[in-house]
Amino acid sequence: MSRIRPLTLAILMVAWGACQALADGKSVNITHGVEAVEVSHQGKPVRIERNPDTENMLDPDYSLTSRPCPPFCIQPVSLGPGVETIGELEMLDYLKRVGRDASVLVIDSRDGDWPRRSGIIPGAVLMPWQELHPAHAETEKIAEILVLRFGATRQGGLWNFENARTLVFYCNGPWCGQSPTNIKQLLALGYPAHKLKWYRGGMQDWKMLGLTTVAPN
Repeated sequence: MSRIRPLTLAILMVAWGACQALADGKSVNITHGVEAVEVSHQGKPVRIERNPDTENMLDPDYSLTSRPCPPFCIQPVSLGPGVETIGELEMLDYLKRVGRDASVLVIDSRDGDWPRRSGIIPGAVLMPWQELHPAHAETEKIAEILVLRFGATRQGGLWNFENARTLVFYCNGPWCGQSPTNIKQLLALGYPAHKLKWYRGGMQDWKMLGLTTVAPN
């Protein structure tokens, strides 16, 4: 036994060293087979990846657990029949289409200085939720966005959304009501539910996973 123990110890030390070397060189991938995703942001390529620092911590802005409700109330998983709630991988699929597929638009609904402090998701456009809300924006201004940004058309007093874009909304996270408010307003106008997507995790989950952000204009 005394002759076996040094050999066993040596084998264990070699194995531990090999495992440590593998751990030290391991990438913080998005998925097992995807290291990063390249998207178009304002006409320029941006690489979305996770922060490679395994000691990186969540931003203080997103570390609070008990924001007052209202207004920061927990949102439901589903905003309505036909409106798809998506996660990060589905969001990345839509972001890859931005710049190549004019039928998709990703919208950051946050207002105030949130976008400046935390950045926005690459490929998204900043459109504070008030710009689509009749209590905060003129009817004609909302109509301009529907036509010029979303691709809807008006026929008399009726809206036609047949060729309208698929809209992917997000805001600060499951406790944020800004993007849900926009989606509900659009549903009330007759925007097709299947053309409305909601990233419920929003910036809270995006930051929690260490994914890339960019500064807004």
